[in-house]
Amino acid sequence: MSRLPRVQENLKAGFTAEAASAARYRAYSRRAEKDGLPNLAAHWSDLARQKDELAILQLEAAGKVRGSALDLEAELAEERYENEVLYPKLIALSPEAAETFKKVIAEQAGHLARMESLRESLTASPSDAPALAGVASTAR
Repeated sequence: MSRLPRVQENLKAGFTAEAASAARYRAYSRRAEKDGLPNLAAHWSDLARQKDELAILQLEAAGKVRGSALDLEAELAEERYENEVLYPKLIALSPEAAETFKKVIAEQAGHLARMESLRESLTASPSDAPALAGVASTAR
């Protein structure tokens, strides 16, 4: 028996499907760019953006987007789980993919450090996180 209520399970399944599709579409877009097909790449990118919106809709409906400090705490826990439990387990189960999983762990260590820094910044001054160098705000 599941620990999540059925509606939460269904929203999680829908979110996972849409998020995975969006990631695949971004990969297809990258490949189309490499293959010299910029129009096809643009279509894949736009479809990925649309899939992201559907994933966000379901994530919000599930009550998983709660605000700065709460979101950071949830994602810090998730990053730790992935790096300390999930990927080491996957390495043991799939040695042929070990190098890929090790690259993911290394990259995610940076994500974890960045989120820790964001948490510290928001704890010190809850107004907003420091600006990201070289990136314009995406606030709507």
